[in-house]
Amino acid sequence: MIDNVLKSKVHQFLIHKTEFIKVKDRMTDDQLRIFVDNAITEMCEDQKVEVPTEERIGLIKEIVSGVTNLGPIRRVMEDDTVSEIMINGYDRVYIQQAGKISLADIKFDSNNHLSHTIQKLLGMSGTSRRVDESSPYVDFSLPDGSRINVIVPPCSVKGPIVTIRKFSATINTVDDLIKLKMFDQKSAALLRTAMKAKLNIVFCGATGTGKTTTLNVFSRHIPEHERIVTIEDTPELRLLQEHVVTLQSKDANIEGRGAISIRDLFINSLRMRPDRIIIGEVRSDEMLDLIQSISSGHSGSLAIVHADSPQDCFDRMVSMTLMSGIQLSTPEIQKQIARAIDLIVYIELYSDGVRRLANITDLYYDNEKKEPVLRDILTFEQDSISEEGKISGHWKFDPARPSFYKKYEKKNVKLPEGFQQ
Repeated sequence: MIDNVLKSKVHQFLIHKTEFIKVKDRMTDDQLRIFVDNAITEMCEDQKVEVPTEERIGLIKEIVSGVTNLGPIRRVMEDDTVSEIMINGYDRVYIQQAGKISLADIKFDSNNHLSHTIQKLLGMSGTSRRVDESSPYVDFSLPDGSRINVIVPPCSVKGPIVTIRKFSATINTVDDLIKLKMFDQKSAALLRTAMKAKLNIVFCGATGTGKTTTLNVFSRHIPEHERIVTIEDTPELRLLQEHVVTLQSKDANIEGRGAISIRDLFINSLRMRPDRIIIGEVRSDEMLDLIQSISSGHSGSLAIVHADSPQDCFDRMVSMTLMSGIQLSTPEIQKQIARAIDLIVYIELYSDGVRRLANITDLYYDNEKKEPVLRDILTFEQDSISEEGKISGHWKFDPARPSFYKKYEKKNVKLPEGFQQ
């Protein structure tokens, strides 16, 4: 076991007292090992410390591995302005910066080189998952939270395809999202109080719009004393509360057995005495169990659904519930969903590369009209587009009392300023 204080000292010495940052990209693995070994020796002499041989070997291995495992993409992995990396075979690497995708000047030596890097990344993840011809695609996360999807031949024709969605360590609070012009203060206040009032909320949007980031940030306003159970395919949520139970689905083994689905985990989570259940993404018939659990008293649930508008999100929830094979009519399912879900939060990536809250929608069932109703409480309205393509706009607010007002009263939470009381 490497001492963390010693590890920190070595890292600081490498960065501030040597040319490690400048030379590491031009060195082979063996050259890097020699460089780091010499640097540790210099540090010992300079700071009058001793590093046992076993710890020295471990430090050298860890530092060199951190540089070499990423291969040619290390530079963009370390670039905080890059949010996504898309590798289409060994010679085509695309990156996303400020919402825009461009071809990077990065290439692997061959598809074998790329495959070797993929195996190293899998090793870094600490997961037992694998990717090869018999299991040609995989999802996993790196220790820093970055999510990686890999698909290889025969499912991919041009060689290995890798998609990396980086975890942003710079977005931790609601204020961080406001600075990025994703929200305004009024919408942030509504979502903060919605967490405290235990509303059932679905975050929706297309791929890469920031749904998970938004859920993650606002989930930090869940009271500290509550027991939270998270359920995901690939761990992406980073909750700060102490009482958090993290569950992850499991793929089938090589014999096709042992798979554990999101639905399996959700059903089990109901026996774990949760105050909140958060599902990283709802894709299938687990929607039925989510709706039924909310209806039976498990309020405060949060979930993510891929959809292109609040209406599309509602329609998808209905479709996913029907996938369970339940013997109910579509109107009855719509009624149950509208009574269970309080808010739909829709995030959109606009043409200027800015991710914005497009809608916060109040979902409820109108008993007089006998139909579900989706009413936008907050809507982003575009005012103009500059010559450079920058969008200017504002959030339009509907002050009418929302359908979930009684939940706020029950939890002794005040509606944000501006609503009709």
